[in-house]
Amino acid sequence: MKKAVAIFVGLVAVLITGFLVVREPDVPLDELKADYANGESEFVEISPGFQVHVRDQGPVGAPVLFLVHGFSASLHTWTPWADLLAESYRVVSLDLPGHGLTGPHPDACYTADCMVAVVDGIADRKGIERFVIGGNSMGGWVSWNYARSYPEKLAGMILVDASGPIVEREADGVPIGFRILNTPVVNQLAKHITPRGMIEASLAKTVVDPAFVTEDQVDRYWRLLRRPGNRQAVIDFTQTPRGTPATADLLSGIDVPTLIIWGAEDSLIPVEAGKVFAAGLPDARLVVFDGVGHIPQEEAPDRSAAEAASFLKRVYPPAPGFADGFANSIATPAMTVP
Repeated sequence: MKKAVAIFVGLVAVLITGFLVVREPDVPLDELKADYANGESEFVEISPGFQVHVRDQGPVGAPVLFLVHGFSASLHTWTPWADLLAESYRVVSLDLPGHGLTGPHPDACYTADCMVAVVDGIADRKGIERFVIGGNSMGGWVSWNYARSYPEKLAGMILVDASGPIVEREADGVPIGFRILNTPVVNQLAKHITPRGMIEASLAKTVVDPAFVTEDQVDRYWRLLRRPGNRQAVIDFTQTPRGTPATADLLSGIDVPTLIIWGAEDSLIPVEAGKVFAAGLPDARLVVFDGVGHIPQEEAPDRSAAEAASFLKRVYPPAPGFADGFANSIATPAMTVP
């Protein structure tokens, strides 16, 4: 009996030691702000004690493009577009609840309604009454749900490899991080154990050329995930029902001019989902970029931003005095349009 107890205690000690060795602690918020906030960063309070990290770039009087990032990403994913478009447009981006520097939602609410409410809260606090909304992946899901709730506020919508339609995808196209987060019990370890290598492997799955995944990029994803509260939040998000999928009947009621951008090699959300959006939305155009994966705004920033600029010029043209930048100076690139 004593021997069995000793063995048990020894095993527990080994497990605890192993856990402490591989455990990745949270990164203090002040440290993250020093590295990932900048002069355009604001922390906008939309309810008592709940501040959302926002970047507001470009001329205040210009038409507004409001950009929403994908799952486990942050507003930094839109930096290439902001750099290219902010001469002609006011580009506003945010870190959604549970992501980036914003941190967890105070009510741990990650439904479409709660995400839409955060976007609308930022627009309200900043006095933005009309804008074009754009979103990648999960941010696309937030965007078309926003269009369902507040079509009168939108001049247009840009969906970039957006989630929503139910389509088949190859099992090996799902990044390892997503598989872990969707595995009961195991996903609880993700609150404490998030190896940098797992983040790098997951990020590499979203792009075509692995060389695109830089050390700084991996570090940013890895460290912002470890913002206090974010790891629990992404687990909570994966356990939250996604609500009504984007079916043809549902999409037919969203009468907002829409540009749909897709990477032909997206293994996470295949281009068939883009075709569902294009067929269901009453006023939509689908553009597919060959040789691009899940995040065209980063993989093909010039091509994707040029498409966005052309669309913006049509649905929400810049005011006089704001029309001499990227939106008017770059030619529309070659692409595949199924």
